[in-house]
Amino acid sequence: MSEARNEPRGIRGVLDELRERFAAAGIEDPATDAELLVGHVLGVSRGRVQALAVMGRDLAPDELAALSELAGERARRVPLQHLTGRAPFRGIELSVGPGVFVPRPETETVAQFAIDELRRLSDPEPLAVDLCTGSGALALALVHEVSEVRVWAVEKSAEAHAWADRNVREWGEDRVELLRGDVTELDPIRPEPRDGDPESPEGIEPGGSELRRVFAPLAGRVAVLVSNPPYVPRDMVPRDPEVRDHDPELALYSGADGLDLIRVISRIGRDLLRPDGLLVLEHAEMQGSAIRQLLTADGWREAVTRPDLTGRDRATLARR
Repeated sequence: MSEARNEPRGIRGVLDELRERFAAAGIEDPATDAELLVGHVLGVSRGRVQALAVMGRDLAPDELAALSELAGERARRVPLQHLTGRAPFRGIELSVGPGVFVPRPETETVAQFAIDELRRLSDPEPLAVDLCTGSGALALALVHEVSEVRVWAVEKSAEAHAWADRNVREWGEDRVELLRGDVTELDPIRPEPRDGDPESPEGIEPGGSELRRVFAPLAGRVAVLVSNPPYVPRDMVPRDPEVRDHDPELALYSGADGLDLIRVISRIGRDLLRPDGLLVLEHAEMQGSAIRQLLTADGWREAVTRPDLTGRDRATLARR
């Protein structure tokens, strides 16, 4: 977009210029980003921007100046959601920014698998867990779309937890228990006891960390455990600048094959889920087979990989 001028300019022409600039910068959907940025500046929806463009609405000099600054950041591949401060996710709109993983449309499919399961149940108040909650997207989608479900959500990062806390206060309906902690604290696998040490029983115990104390009463009672954990192999740096340069590393990488934390979640889920409870894991397109194998080896039943709306393998589900 050219520098802001001292006279108004029509929305239609501005959108055309933004689309060209964003396309040249390699942005995947430049038309959508252009319309959303204009809508952010005007405080209106994308559909309203389209209508105003048809109607010949002009942008005032102050609006052009604000838009010019935002467009420059977007052309440098700062995530759109960091510029607007909001990320739509299913029927809600989350607050996001630096320090938290921006929820993606493909994760909406992952949420649907968990929602379908919860709706299928006859429980008056089903229990669910969201590990590595990030912005709180999955936990809050469950609460928003399944009446009476109660969700325990865990996030390790202080920055991401702060964003999740903000979103829980806006969307949680007092049915999300947000906890800050490292999910590996819930791992039932322990080192072998040394000679003379008492053996620890298996499973989540009341003792230990605060996270373990909170989760101990949930053992064997959870209907659905859903997670979008870090799953990028440590040597496989994402190509998209929005991900590579702006999403926190803690939310991306998980060991040599990307499955380190998924292995931990598999063990945790065996303790938390009730018989026939459902585990839902998001992962990369090529990881389904490996995840099904490790889940089956851990004793899970009916492990199956499902695609997202683009047809790419996106989630693996398994029964306790």
